Amino acid sequence: MKGMAVRPEAFRDFFGAVPTAVAVVTTTGSDGRPTGFTCNAFSAVSLDPALLLVCVDERSRTLPALLDSKVFALHLLADNGGESLARVFAGRSDQKFAGASWQGGNSIPDCPVLLDGVLAYTECALEQSVPAGDHRLLIGRMERVWTRPRGGTGEDAHPLLYQQGQFVAWDIEAATSAMAARA
Repeated sequence: MKGMAVRPEAFRDFFGAVPTAVAVVTTTGSDGRPTGFTCNAFSAVSLDPALLLVCVDERSRTLPALLDSKVFALHLLADNGGESLARVFAGRSDQKFAGASWQGGNSIPDCPVLLDGVLAYTECALEQSVPAGDHRLLIGRMERVWTRPRGGTGEDAHPLLYQQGQFVAWDIEAATSAMAARA
């Protein structure tokens, strides 16, 4: 059966019903300038080798840079500072990095890594690109992983989630209490 079996609104409502983690994917364009986009469609693929999957809209202005550079970083956003990053990188500006704190990657120097508003990041080498409808599935080999240390420094960060058009922090204490109440 060809064509759209599900209306775009129903598709968005279905996937919007569940909160998802929010990430920013970054890379470097052929002009040497960093670029990126906000993403909530990503997943672990394999432990050995360590692979992840990122879904990129075929119309994304970042996609050509990803395919050309063959490297990227996936940043899991934190509740403190992550929402502003998510909003900036969701836009179409050519100046997304103008106000961001970033540096070249440790394992992949040409890969821009965001420093603030991030819970964790991984530097990846592109292994495979698979067309899938109006998106492209990019499979990356994780070359390096960094996670923010928890506790001891005062304020712990929580994952930034997105659901039905709203950003919210994941409240681990409330989730733990709810699970304990059910037990």
